[in-house]
Amino acid sequence: MTGFFKGIATAMVTPFNENGVNFGAFKKMIEYQIDGGSDALVVLGTTGEPATMTEEEKTEVIRFAVKEAGGRIKIIIGTGSNDTKKAVAASKKAEATGADGVLAVTPYYNKCTQKGLLAYYEAICNAVKIPVIAYNVPSRTGVNILPETAAKLAEIPNLAGIKEASGNMAQAVETMRLIRGKTDLFSGEDALNLPLYSIGAAGAISVASNIAPAEIKRVYTLARENNFDEANKLNDKLLPLINALFVEVNPIPVKAAYNILSFEAGVPRAPLTELEEANKEKLIKAIGGLKK
Repeated sequence: MTGFFKGIATAMVTPFNENGVNFGAFKKMIEYQIDGGSDALVVLGTTGEPATMTEEEKTEVIRFAVKEAGGRIKIIIGTGSNDTKKAVAASKKAEATGADGVLAVTPYYNKCTQKGLLAYYEAICNAVKIPVIAYNVPSRTGVNILPETAAKLAEIPNLAGIKEASGNMAQAVETMRLIRGKTDLFSGEDALNLPLYSIGAAGAISVASNIAPAEIKRVYTLARENNFDEANKLNDKLLPLINALFVEVNPIPVKAAYNILSFEAGVPRAPLTELEEANKEKLIKAIGGLKK
């Protein structure tokens, strides 16, 4: 399927404090995204640190996001796992709790074959009626959705797209060729958003839009209008921030950036650590440069 959403979906941070999830800060972040023009929110994706959250916390976060959004913006829940049964169960829970769709990362660590990937996504898609987005990020999972497999996934009726974060533009171009008109491609790597728009990506699932939602959305809009001169100018201005947001493993820098902007994101949960001081200075400089 195509058209589940077009534009920018922000891969949301989960703000923590000493008591658990900081829902006051989470509310502020959601409103910031809506005001900034984001089209969807991805909750409990990699940026949201679900691996270090309890099942109760995750359920509370889904319920809160759905209620706070109130239909004003699509809510997509991260449900992927290295256990197909767990991914199916999480997807069912997301659907039952009111999510608009789910984002399922490929299985990780116990690396499956391309045949296993197809069976994994078929199981998730068959278990729910809401749209499902496959997430390809081999640098984290050790598993790569090859273009030929993407073509097979595109035939699944409620497979709404593939989040492409392989970092391999040649592969992305071939994937887009094979899925075009059948399912959507979404950029999953902020530094490649603009070039992926040029080959027909329907949007991006972005980390940087946590901090600069209006600017990240503006690049998308300019690209859709075929105004690549202006899109490149703005993208050039955004790149130092994008680079700074990945100077350490995500979501360490983006949480620090939110704190710099007084959003009370808290600190990442162990084994992740706080941003190193030298990198924090780079991040402060990048945020300041965007405002000039």
